[in-house]
Amino acid sequence: MKQSQKGEFYGQTNKTINLEGITLTDTVYTHDKVDWHYHKNAYFTFILQGNVIEGNKKEIYNCSAGDLLFHNWQEPHYNIKPEGFTRGFHIEIEEEWFNELDFKSTDLQGSIKITTPDLRFLMYKIFKETKADDSSTLLSIQTLLLETLSKMLRNQQNESHKKPNWVSELNLILNDQFSDQLSLDYLSKTLHIHPVHLSRDFSKYFNSGLGEYIRKIKVQKSLQLISQKKLDLTRIAFECGFSDQSHFTRCFKDITGITPSQYKKILFG
Repeated sequence: MKQSQKGEFYGQTNKTINLEGITLTDTVYTHDKVDWHYHKNAYFTFILQGNVIEGNKKEIYNCSAGDLLFHNWQEPHYNIKPEGFTRGFHIEIEEEWFNELDFKSTDLQGSIKITTPDLRFLMYKIFKETKADDSSTLLSIQTLLLETLSKMLRNQQNESHKKPNWVSELNLILNDQFSDQLSLDYLSKTLHIHPVHLSRDFSKYFNSGLGEYIRKIKVQKSLQLISQKKLDLTRIAFECGFSDQSHFTRCFKDITGITPSQYKKILFG
């Protein structure tokens, strides 16, 4: 089985940044299929545009723009690229970087798809920092990356405790119906739990308030649509359930730190 070396990914590399044990690579996928392989270092793959199918020893993930994968070092996997343009942003972390910061890479799961909105938004922020490329870039990326890893570890520890069935059911409802006018009464009746219980315990399992979490899902969906270049921002706002474009822009900036127009410029240049 082939081992990929530092900074080696299968495609056309647009840009590589090396920062003291961290390698960031912007890559266009050009291979229809990459057979089983593993990487020398732990790394994240963040899909910026298009789609990719990735399989490991346990699961197969269908990924699209905005999806985030983590592989610990030497975790075998394969990739299939469906027809069309696919672009990925990779953050590769050397073992010495973990050691210097007293962070154990062995504590992190081997090969997973990360669905937590906050972790995905941290990846967008790291990607944005690579475009700044100034004297603060290294510090910003290191800080954001440590925040990402710490939250990942905390989420994994929380997931080891059994959650009530309504938590996963609610997450499915919110992701499927995020553009609808959801009410607390509707959700509590659908899940067969008291609205007070739902309101009180929501933040314990989702790390934010209910309304805030729905807005994050909407913004996450908008990022996927922006990456496709097919719709203007007014249409994207409508598709994602925002009342108008100004509301969309305000929520987008609150969550990502930039406006939708600024993100389009960063993504497409």
